[in-house]
Amino acid sequence: MKEYRTITQIAGPLVFVEKTEPIGYAELVNIVLADGTIKRGQVLDTSDEIVVVQVFETTAGIGRDSGVRFTGETIKMPVGREMLGRILSGGGKPIDGGPEIVPEKRLDITGAAINPYARHPPEEFIQTGISTIDGMNTLVRGQKLPIFSGAGLPHNDIALQIARQSKVLGAKESFAVVFAAMGITKEEANHFMADFERTGALERAVVFLNLADDPAVERIITPRLALTTAEYLAFTLGMHVLVILTDMTNYCEALRQIGAAREEVPGRRGYPGYMYTDLASIYERAGVIHGMSGSITQFPILTMPGDDITHPIPDLTGYITEGQIVISRELHRKGIYPPINVLPSLSRLMNLGIGEKHTREDHKKVSDQLYAAYAEGNDLRGLVAIVGKDALSERDRMFLEFADLFEDRFVRQGKDENRAITQTLDLGWELLATLPVEQLVRIDRGLIEKYHPKFRGQRQAGAAQPQSVKG
Repeated sequence: MKEYRTITQIAGPLVFVEKTEPIGYAELVNIVLADGTIKRGQVLDTSDEIVVVQVFETTAGIGRDSGVRFTGETIKMPVGREMLGRILSGGGKPIDGGPEIVPEKRLDITGAAINPYARHPPEEFIQTGISTIDGMNTLVRGQKLPIFSGAGLPHNDIALQIARQSKVLGAKESFAVVFAAMGITKEEANHFMADFERTGALERAVVFLNLADDPAVERIITPRLALTTAEYLAFTLGMHVLVILTDMTNYCEALRQIGAAREEVPGRRGYPGYMYTDLASIYERAGVIHGMSGSITQFPILTMPGDDITHPIPDLTGYITEGQIVISRELHRKGIYPPINVLPSLSRLMNLGIGEKHTREDHKKVSDQLYAAYAEGNDLRGLVAIVGKDALSERDRMFLEFADLFEDRFVRQGKDENRAITQTLDLGWELLATLPVEQLVRIDRGLIEKYHPKFRGQRQAGAAQPQSVKG
């Protein structure tokens, strides 16, 4: 292996090397310091004149006399069934005190988006146990459904609850969770590890933790290591895998930092112009493939800077993914958990995974009616601030009270409360029963007579009465 001592420049996490042989993109690099210490890196850019290497650790100690060795290999993730139940660093090394992973395979982490022709349309319902998601923004197996949050909101608690509770109803196939955290604090990392161990969810999970004081470059490979692991579990072992990526904003900040070190022409708000393509290369690795029993479903989580949903990160994410779950600061101030605002939230694949064959025949209609009634009640809050509650009609006051009831009973639930989809739908009917039947204009009469508490009670009472016998 040749060793080059032609380093000309060091900028942030980047090392520039001149006069090399032809080098491949994403090739692994060993940098040998004067004291014999070896630091690892990866080729970020290559040309006839110069090769740009991004270093996975700090560049401290690297000088012009340091040797650069190109290995001829790309980064590969050692994968195997025994990864389940393990906690790894953002670089894929065990940090739980356990032994090194004995790999069944070593897979290139770059991966590829699933070929659209090979994709099988998502159609199976995944129950998260959270009513606002299951009932009104349903997650479907193979979907990518991001959570849009803000600084200081409990998106990590929601992520942990989803990781603990998610399952495919009625399926006998194995279900696993790959949890990748990027740029988190030591306190958050300890919280994640303690929660996984406390609840026993770690047994079916693989956890990657990239800390805030870890190199920014490592943050770039963490989601790719996680997705490579998920692809092995899904498409080799046939498992259904839920991938949770938090926080994609930290990932994008690392992209911006590296772009600045390369002196690239910045795009919107200083982020690289290729950020859309880069994010798509991560998100599009979710899906179901024809002829394969496994699947990958993604829950990327991102914090919107300044709660701005038009910021480039949520904006581009919204274009690539199939909807969004929006965390509300207003609901959080009211002490409601999980503070999910159903009005701006959306699951574009919801209709494929609900209904008689998947959840229950009344699911779509109940969801539409709850949404319409809550939206009307929420709009009336603005009117009350202007004219006062006494100026409202009786009908308006009824919808205003419904909005409060919806938030307090449907949205609010405990962090360990795992609601079945039937519980969620029955709770929806209980709330709708507070409105006159004639106001339920989005639900068919047949469904009202079958599921509405008023009519259901009448049927049960009628069924309980003994039939008279004519003598």
